[in-house]
Amino acid sequence: MTGEPTRRTPEAAAKGPAPNGPAPNPPEPATRPSGAAAPTELPPDPEAYDSERNALARERGLSAPYIAGGRDPEPEAGRREERVLLRLLVIMVVVIMLSGFVLGILANLVAGSSAP
Repeated sequence: MTGEPTRRTPEAAAKGPAPNGPAPNPPEPATRPSGAAAPTELPPDPEAYDSERNALARERGLSAPYIAGGRDPEPEAGRREERVLLRLLVIMVVVIMLSGFVLGILANLVAGSSAP
């Protein structure tokens, strides 16, 4: 080897960086068309500022009014769906376990193994 870096073909370069090669250049940020207007800021909303979520966020020192969890607008519908899904889960577990026993018994009957 002469110590010179190997040259890549244009086809190989189009496929991406070579293994163990240099990292690709980051994509350029999107720019606004020259005729587009800058986004306008909305005026503050005092009612939204005083909402319960915003007050709780300010108490916790958060910069945004998002608090994970929140309140479910229809908790009973969610609980009803969870009960249905829990029943389905229990039924699936029972079916899988029983099918293992049934397949084991059938395998023993077909194989004709006899007890010593």
